[in-house]
Amino acid sequence: MKVLADMEFHGIRVDKGTLKQMSAELGEQLMAITQRIYEYAGETFNLNSPKQMSVVLFEKMALRHGKKTKTGYSTNNEVLESLRDVHPIIEEILNYRQLSKLKSTYTDALEKLISEKTGHIHTKFLQTVTTTGRLSSADPNLQNIPIRVEEGRKIRKAFTASDEDHILLAADYSQIELRLLAHFAADPVLTDSFIHNEDIHTRTAGEIFNVPMEQVNRDMRRTAKVVNFGIIYGISSYGLSNDLGITRKMAQEYIDGYFARYPNVKRYLDDTVAEAREKGYATTLMNRRRYLPDLHSKNFNLRSFAERTAMNTPLQGSAADIIKLVMVKLYAALKDGGYASRMILQVHDELIIDCRKDEFDRVKTLLKDLMEHTVPLKVPLTVDINAGSDWYQMEKIK
Repeated sequence: MKVLADMEFHGIRVDKGTLKQMSAELGEQLMAITQRIYEYAGETFNLNSPKQMSVVLFEKMALRHGKKTKTGYSTNNEVLESLRDVHPIIEEILNYRQLSKLKSTYTDALEKLISEKTGHIHTKFLQTVTTTGRLSSADPNLQNIPIRVEEGRKIRKAFTASDEDHILLAADYSQIELRLLAHFAADPVLTDSFIHNEDIHTRTAGEIFNVPMEQVNRDMRRTAKVVNFGIIYGISSYGLSNDLGITRKMAQEYIDGYFARYPNVKRYLDDTVAEAREKGYATTLMNRRRYLPDLHSKNFNLRSFAERTAMNTPLQGSAADIIKLVMVKLYAALKDGGYASRMILQVHDELIIDCRKDEFDRVKTLLKDLMEHTVPLKVPLTVDINAGSDWYQMEKIK
């Protein structure tokens, strides 16, 4: 609680001017997109009205549609994604929704949350919201800024070091959940990969497709990455086929190929579910429990979800435990060492420090050492270190 209170009190500096500029740019982009949509539709209509959009797309333009609802045919993103290649208006509508959300939820809203007194945003860190044990953030949620699209990533430009004497220092765990899987499953092949610092997705691709690692291409690696992370979440052939856009038969072959190469992983996941079913809960590395009554449900969907949760809890839950323990130790070390640098943000597997420039090397070494060695595993934990004047323009540091 002391750690989180200190982080909330200090907050993170946010540049109002940068947000205003981004808002204006997004506004211009939205106006241009709106005009193109009207041209494709041959009329103007309220882009935020599902009913009006349904009439335009499915009645006037006669695009293929799904089931009819009370307000007309559904125009949700899932429906529109399936129509992306049917007509260029769909791409524009999806872009409009994405940019509109960025503007209203972030660039417009964040500006109002900047403290007049400090110039910082003071988010709330919550310990009891997620079922996995991860911290969450609210008012505003700084863990949810979308980074898969460039416009979303750019919002991080507004988050800066507190002044010219400080720099933002970030350390991010590399594939911590896969490393925890190697630790718990004690699979020799998976363990060997991490001990020898191999690219785990390339190695898995080589194993699944039965080719030497040097012959693995980008598509093979991408498939292996989806499989690797899918296994952690108990993915089914149906789920994997959707994620990769392949047949269920091929997806099942990938999953079977994975477990044939990593038999200890299969055994571990099966044993974890069986143990959770017997005890009524799954546990993390630090013996934190997650109760799963639906493991005994007669409803297949509820039972399947509980089984996937039982597989994932020791991995995601342990990752949450580890970073919290590191935060407690780092807070104490910064305080006891008389450092002016402060921990200001935690985003899943990443810690961000508002670091005094004259303390940079010492704080970087301290942060890396604590994150990699606080909890010893059968495989090494490694972190990627980045630094920069703002949260967007950060460069990798060795």
